[in-house]
Formats: sequence, structure tokens, C-alpha cells
Amino acid sequence: MFAHDGQRRPEHPLGGGQMNKKVIATLAMLLASSTAALADASDGKVKIGILNDQSGVYADFGGKSSYEAALMAVEDYGGKVLGVPVEVVTADHQNKPDIASNIARQWYDTEQVDSIMELTTSSVALAVQAISKEKKKIDIVTGAATTELTGKQCSPYGFHWAYDTHSLAVGTGGALVKQGGDSWFFLTADYAFGYSLEENTGNYVKENGGKVVGAVRHPLATTDFSSFLLQAQSSGAKVIGLANAGLDTSNAIKQAAEFGIVQGGQRLAALLFTLAEVHGLGLDAAQGLTLTEGFYWNRDAESAKFGKRFMERTGKMPNMVHAGTYSAVTQYLKAIEKAGSDDADAVAKELHAMPVNDVFAQNGTVAPNGRMIHDMYLLEVKKPDESKEPWDYFKVLATIPGKEAFIDPAQSGCDLVKS
Repeated sequence: MFAHDGQRRPEHPLGGGQMNKKVIATLAMLLASSTAALADASDGKVKIGILNDQSGVYADFGGKSSYEAALMAVEDYGGKVLGVPVEVVTADHQNKPDIASNIARQWYDTEQVDSIMELTTSSVALAVQAISKEKKKIDIVTGAATTELTGKQCSPYGFHWAYDTHSLAVGTGGALVKQGGDSWFFLTADYAFGYSLEENTGNYVKENGGKVVGAVRHPLATTDFSSFLLQAQSSGAKVIGLANAGLDTSNAIKQAAEFGIVQGGQRLAALLFTLAEVHGLGLDAAQGLTLTEGFYWNRDAESAKFGKRFMERTGKMPNMVHAGTYSAVTQYLKAIEKAGSDDADAVAKELHAMPVNDVFAQNGTVAPNGRMIHDMYLLEVKKPDESKEPWDYFKVLATIPGKEAFIDPAQSGCDLVKS
């Protein structure tokens, strides 16, 4: 081979022409592979939206801490999937389905969001799940509770992860009935979640020989529970079931103490009460309450390690919504990896097929209706002198196997379940 100056240059050891062809072929393969990866991850990134209440009654229940849980999951996964970056965005739906629906449509239509998760508040979750079904996008609910999400309003792209009203009824309701609490009066939040929790718990009470003597419904974010509590007190029911959550439950418990309801011999059942609300209420007021969660940070060494990492970045220990969000994001990324694509149909197929094994659930399974089936935990709030360290609030009374905690998918009313 000669240069332009007429001097002979040494041949490449593999031969110039052959080498050029091999290099070009190799580069073409690498480029094709890279382009395929980008195509399989749609627009060159995977974008997850965390949509929940960040300023209202459920801000501590899920809120910005759920966003942090999602970020932790992405960071622990390495920040990428299929070779492209994973981005997490968040917004406050203010517990209003119309606001949530507008955000969801904007995220899907103009901001290339691939999946929406958390979705505290059942009316919001149902609305966003319907939009996700229409748009063929994955939604994974960790914050809302209604069983309708995996019942008559189920979706091939919808998944329900951390808990639901049936598991709370089996846990807290079942425990109190066994302890003699066989007559109930409900204070119920006046929207889908409250109705579902009242119905599921009431049915469970009646199936086990108890009775429901009455119920009263209150608006979301009520500050004065006095008239509702007086009706519950005069009912003579052994148990007053609080079919609400967040600050509504905390305020009802505080005001019940002012009326001397527990001192008068009636019991309070906090049907959806988590570590976050116990912390806000304090052990003096919350001691002795029975509740059900899908996660407790101090249950074993692995959950404690996760809890302390979460505490370092948020200043609080995680409840089941936070840990469930971490799990949902992680499993979504695993499903994309397994599918080799972020196409919703391919990802949904893998989410249904893959077992869930992480800090939140061990040997969890996803049923055809989208319900992730895992163990739940019956807990009792410790007395102040029983707590050994900050956030050490619970005694684990029992583990409720997933098959007992959740509705048999065949009985759920979901048309995706083959009879």
C-alpha cells in the first residue's frame, strides 16, 4: 500500500480491505443492536409517574415519601433498563378524580409517561386505571384500597399491589370478631374506598356470626367527628369500625378519646391505619389499636435494613404504601427487562408470570385479575414502655397467608379471570 508521498506503508496485519469490511460490519451490528434497544424502550427512556395526595389527608400515608421510594427502586436497579435511563416524575392529585385524570392524560399524551403508580384514593385510582386501559398503559396501584380495581373494573394493564379492603377486613375485622367484637357500627368515608371497606368488613363480620347495627358516612377531610361519634356511641355496638384513613382516622380517634368511648367499653377498629398515622398520633393515644399492614420495617433483618435506608433519605420509616411502591417500581423494571421491551402488552404478560420476591413480598404471585397476592400482617400498637427505639411501634400478632387475605380471583367479578 502506498501513501500519497509515494512511500510504502505497512499493511494492517488483518488486511486493509478485509479489516474495513469487518469493522464496518461490526459497527453496523452494534448500531442496529443499540437502535433496537432504543426502539424497544419506546422513545429512548422509561418514564414512571407517581401520582398521589401530597398535601391533603393522605400526605403522610403515601405522599412525597412514595416518590422517594420510587427513586430508591430506580437507583437500586442501576438507573437504567434495556440500556436506557429511567425517569420518575410526580404530581399531587389533591384527592380529586378530575385533576388526576387531567394529569394522567397529559402524562400519557404529551410527556411520554409509560406507567402511573401509587394512586392514593380509590376514586382517583379507578379513574386513572380506566384511562390507562384506554391508552394501553400499565398502572400499578399501591395507595388505594377498593377491590373494584381487580373486580368488575379490572383491566389487562391494571395491577393492585400493597393491600386492599378485603385484606384489611380479614385482618383487623377478623381479629376483633374472634375477640368477641360481634356487633359493629361504621364511621365511613363517603367515597368508593369507604364503601368498599365497610362492605368487606361488614360481610366478614356477618359471615363469622356477628352483626352490623348501623353506619354513618362523613365527607373526606372531616375535622369535626362529634355528631358521627355520638351516633356510634349511642348504637351500643361493641366495635366502632373506622372505615376511613389518614388524618380522618387520626382525628376520629382523638375525638373519640374526648367522648370517653373506649373508657365506656366500646372498641375502636382502625380499619386502615399504618405506621405513618401511628407516628402522627403518638403511642399514648394509639396504644392497643389492632391494625393490618402488608409491611412492617422491624419485622426482620431485611425489612429493617430497608427501613433504615428509607429513614436516612426521608426522615421517617416506611409503611406498606411506601414499601409497596418500591416493590411495584422494581417489579415493573424487571418485567421490562424480561420482556425486552416496554410495550404494555409484553410487560403485562411478564408481570402476571413473574413471582415477586423483594423486601416487600416473598413468593408473591400476580393473579389474572391483576391482584398481587402476598402475606399480610396483623399488628398491635405497643404501649409506650414496650417501644425499644424510635418507630418501634408494633407487635406482630399473626401472619395472614395471601390466599386468606385476598379474594379468590374466580370470585372477584373480573371478566379477565377464566371460570
